Amino acid sequence: MKLLIVESPTKTKTLKKFLGKGFELASTNGHIIDLPKSKLGVDIDNGFQPDFVTIKGKGKLLTELKKLCRKADEIYLAPDPDREGEAIAYHIANNLGKIKAKVSRVTFNEITKKAVLDGIKNAGEIDINLVYAQQARRVLDRLVGYKVSPLLWKTITYGLSAGRVQSVALRVICEREEEIEKFVPEEYWTIDGEFLAGKTKKILARLIKLEGKKPVIDSEAKSKKTCRDIKKQTYEVSTYKIGSVNRQSSPPFITSTLQQDAFAKLGFNNKKTMAVAQQLYEGVELGNEGQIGLITYMRTDSFRVANEARNEARKFIAEAYGDDYLPEKPKAYRTKKSAQDAHEAIRPTSSYRDPKSIKSNLSRDQYRLYQLIWSRFMASQMANAKYSTTTIELSGGKYIFRASEQELVFEGYLKVYANGIDDDKKKKLPKLKVGQEMNLSEIFPEQHFTQPPPRFNSGSLVKELEEDGIGRPSTYAQIITTLTARKYITLEKRRFQPTDLGKVVNKILVENFADIFNTAFTAEMENELDRIEEGSEEWVNVLNEFYSPFEEDLKRVEANTKKIKKQTMEKTDEVCDKCGSAMVIKFGRNGRFLACSAYPDCKNTKPLGDEVEKIDKKCPNCGSPMEIRQGRFGRFVACSKYPDCKTTESVSTGVKCPEDGCTGEILERTSRKGKIFFSCSRYPDCKFSLWSKPVNHPCPACGKSFMVEKSTQAKGDHLYCQSCKHRVVEAELEAAKS
Repeated sequence: MKLLIVESPTKTKTLKKFLGKGFELASTNGHIIDLPKSKLGVDIDNGFQPDFVTIKGKGKLLTELKKLCRKADEIYLAPDPDREGEAIAYHIANNLGKIKAKVSRVTFNEITKKAVLDGIKNAGEIDINLVYAQQARRVLDRLVGYKVSPLLWKTITYGLSAGRVQSVALRVICEREEEIEKFVPEEYWTIDGEFLAGKTKKILARLIKLEGKKPVIDSEAKSKKTCRDIKKQTYEVSTYKIGSVNRQSSPPFITSTLQQDAFAKLGFNNKKTMAVAQQLYEGVELGNEGQIGLITYMRTDSFRVANEARNEARKFIAEAYGDDYLPEKPKAYRTKKSAQDAHEAIRPTSSYRDPKSIKSNLSRDQYRLYQLIWSRFMASQMANAKYSTTTIELSGGKYIFRASEQELVFEGYLKVYANGIDDDKKKKLPKLKVGQEMNLSEIFPEQHFTQPPPRFNSGSLVKELEEDGIGRPSTYAQIITTLTARKYITLEKRRFQPTDLGKVVNKILVENFADIFNTAFTAEMENELDRIEEGSEEWVNVLNEFYSPFEEDLKRVEANTKKIKKQTMEKTDEVCDKCGSAMVIKFGRNGRFLACSAYPDCKNTKPLGDEVEKIDKKCPNCGSPMEIRQGRFGRFVACSKYPDCKTTESVSTGVKCPEDGCTGEILERTSRKGKIFFSCSRYPDCKFSLWSKPVNHPCPACGKSFMVEKSTQAKGDHLYCQSCKHRVVEAELEAAKS
């Protein structure tokens, strides 16, 4: 009997159909061996040797694996083809005890019959360099987490944690927030002119040069003066150019670009993108074909594509769209130097498995993500899009105005993947001659203000981390999930904002561990791990170089914890109503609060004034005013006389439940995973719920009693009707109020 061991039990269903009766399949369900949770688990004085133990709850599984291995003639270890997968294979092999069977390592980039059988045919040994690279990462993360986190407990509050990579990502988010807070908008004006050639030829052009330079118009007075002078000039066509431009397709997806595009086009966060991609990779039931993997491995930073896949794509393109859509030579894209290049780009396992033909076999999310991956890959192998361009410049005195357009003449790869390109729908520019006189008929000055850099969203944060060399494909989604779970950041209108707690944690880490929690050091450490994987660096040497300065930082911070703790407190004018001492602002796991400075003699605490929202409602038990507070599980309504009166309620949206015959109202609630949702106050009798916040604004299109708040990249903040899909944008709401 041959035994194949994989990570995910989902894979076994797909693989069984490829391997036949001679194979038995088993799964580890992720890691089975790891560092202990209760202690550091790293012997620093003995070459950073890790004390790996069986993960709690995995002992029975390991025992069953050993039994299967004793019966097997051949054992194939096939966890995912990355560092973590290699480490899992290594730990399995080292914990099987005495067995007679030969143990081999199997990798495959896609779960198709050919790829799997080829992988088994070419099975080899475990790559110890990959194991050491993963081991070094795990030890590094444990040292930082277990050594720095207790310092946060002493200086801020118990239960906080620091992470080697996540803390640098937090720094990136906090620094962007600082940029926004310090930003001072600057005024500037643009001037457009409407020009006529005869009675029918009309052009709208923008002022681009004033005395040969870019115009700087920073006040209304300057704008008016410039406009007066512009009107005095006579104008003629000084430039009339007709040209062409080719637009190159984007390369196939890698992990970071998939997460960016899935957020922009599908609204998926990074965690959801990777979860759905995992399903597509592990296999989906396709009727006659059986269960089969639809995409290649989704954790990759390489644009490389197998020749066989590229040739199949070219064949499909020629058959489906014609030879015109096929470039003369197959397209290849250069992978950046810092990439690990361990796997191909993310692509469909077969170009002929187009999304529409298998739509009925996929869930809505699977279909949408597969369509995105398939389209991007096909586009990457198609001919360029071609545009004709027209540029017109109109000169008068010291002023030059420009109008330009481009018209699509051959769609090329845009046939399958538009990538957000919106062709110019403006009125086409007329044909003119150089020297032809133009009449200025109207002028349009417009005031603008420079905008601060935007907060990061799921896509732009991953792009920033990738450009800075922070993390690797397998870590992006986990970084964001961890920061959110720790309540260091929140998601406001689909953008990340640091919490007060996140800001103070970042401040302490940056000020006291500046040499470790910075982008340059973190990026270089990723390069060091890559060198361990390549075999050009010893993992113990890398850890030694890291630990010496790190230990000095730890000693210095340990000696100054009381001083650092005082710096996190903020004095107030408020007096403790129990002992008369001054109250100070402290930080807890749920944010800022007021505490007596006489602690521990006086343990009086209060919610901070700016953390409390007053509402027009009386307590049903004592008649005192009610207020909205922020608690461990989200917002709630509480009596202002707390703790004397402990009356609490859920936050109401003020929207009546739309279910027939229901007398309840929609309340704001928090799920077990910390996500806000809205449901009927009469739950469980009424189970109406929604994820978007309802607003008492009747739909102007269908008359539904309420709409919900939405925020998208394309539409911005707006109200949306879930019945008729009508949208009311912010400008319409403001107009309605006025």
